Amino acid sequence: MRSDLDTDSGELLVRATWQARLCAVGTGLLYFLAFPGIDLWPLGFVAWVPLLLAMRGRSVKAQTGLAWLSGLTMTFVGFYWMLGMLQTFSGFPVALCVLFMLLLAAYQGCRIGLFGFLYARSALLGWWRGPCFALAFAASELCFPVLFPWYFGAVVHQLPVLTQLAELGSPIAVGLVIALANYALAELWIAHRQGRPKPWRMAAMQATLLALSMGYGLVRIQEVDRSAARAPKGRVGLVQANMGLMEKRADRGEGLRRHVALSESLLGGGPIDLIVWSETSVAGGVYEEDAERVYRQLFTERLRVPVLFGALLMRDVSDARGRTLFNSALMSDGHGHISGRYDKQALLAFGEYLPLGSTFPVLYEWSPNTGAFTPGNSLAALPLGERRVSAHICLEDVLPDVVNDLVRASDADLLVNITNDAWYGDTTQPWIHLALAKFRAIEHRRFFVRSTNSGVSAFIDPVGRVLAHTKTFEQAALSHEVAYMNLGATPYESYGNIPWWVCSALVAACCVVPRSRLGRLRART
Repeated sequence: MRSDLDTDSGELLVRATWQARLCAVGTGLLYFLAFPGIDLWPLGFVAWVPLLLAMRGRSVKAQTGLAWLSGLTMTFVGFYWMLGMLQTFSGFPVALCVLFMLLLAAYQGCRIGLFGFLYARSALLGWWRGPCFALAFAASELCFPVLFPWYFGAVVHQLPVLTQLAELGSPIAVGLVIALANYALAELWIAHRQGRPKPWRMAAMQATLLALSMGYGLVRIQEVDRSAARAPKGRVGLVQANMGLMEKRADRGEGLRRHVALSESLLGGGPIDLIVWSETSVAGGVYEEDAERVYRQLFTERLRVPVLFGALLMRDVSDARGRTLFNSALMSDGHGHISGRYDKQALLAFGEYLPLGSTFPVLYEWSPNTGAFTPGNSLAALPLGERRVSAHICLEDVLPDVVNDLVRASDADLLVNITNDAWYGDTTQPWIHLALAKFRAIEHRRFFVRSTNSGVSAFIDPVGRVLAHTKTFEQAALSHEVAYMNLGATPYESYGNIPWWVCSALVAACCVVPRSRLGRLRART
């Protein structure tokens, strides 16, 4: 008896190892093509099928390796813009950056490798395949720490009728429904290949789940639209100055001139409640105790309208660093006074800090272009008259748990993100970033304003529709009406990722305890 094989599967469906690997690579490529940036979203409903066919009948080790290969392919091809980022921030030669990119893709691909292990191991121990697939998918999306977060559910970001599930369980819920459709198709094909009755009942259940998800989306879109129509309105402007990454540092005055001029053009079009500038839109460090005086002299008193802007604040410290930095979002009121501050908490490794850099400062000498920032710790909202604004910075808007903590603590009426994606160049990354960020509006049923240095800046409504957006790498100033909405806590706001942690615990248990033991326990009872 070959105990290392999945004995429930019968024969190998893809016999040759090279064919199985080709299937795994195919899944990675289909995943990439379905993902935002390329947006061939129908491929998302079949992307996992080649991998599932290749995995069936192989050992747990082989299935894990095939799943990892799919992840490696998807991240290496889909995250091609990492090469430019590594060159910009590390200062290393191109060949070394390619090596680091490959290593990074290999690491990020381990997330799908984790799915492969959990699914294969739990099925080997006799647990039902469908539930094991669902649990393993959810656990891999939740538990594996990646440098650049992404979620499979983003493949349908253009289909609001499906994305509304995010208010129940973040993009993981959306992605799970699509992944289960992949599973049903794979099982139908496997049954056909093995000459056994096709599992039409299981396929019907998956089709029903997809239909119910769409029905839920239709109902919730109408309900949220009615609430938005009744909510108090305001007008918000955003500024996209399009300063080059190096130009921003070399000519700080030009960046400020562009932001002020574009803001004044917005004000010429009528009353504005708030103008939003991008991340570190005011270049150059300022000691935090001097911030109000400096920024008031530079622009806040002149504009005489609330402005939410990105700043670099400094504080002297007594350790080896001498001084620490904060990537901050500051709110000024209509009189030019600084009325609120948020410091970025989820810092970007290798961009804003080096792992272990505070313990081994010599690492910063080896990577001189990497920032040395300190994370903030306040979740407080920024005041906008009687309104409250929940601000977050850069990639924080693709982290559901981070934004959920902020919204729960602030009970905000409006979401705002400030970002600088210029270091990725004119690639698919800014569009991927926007697609992933849209889910935050759905999870919390708030209007969402994103101002980026070089695009894509956008206004997003509470069902995830983009109402207006800029192009990449252009100067732009947009304004749009928003509703200040606070409908109370959504389900995801209330319980966060707890259901997915339960799923993770269940699949972990299924990887340890054979199903036969449960049967013996029932018999004994």
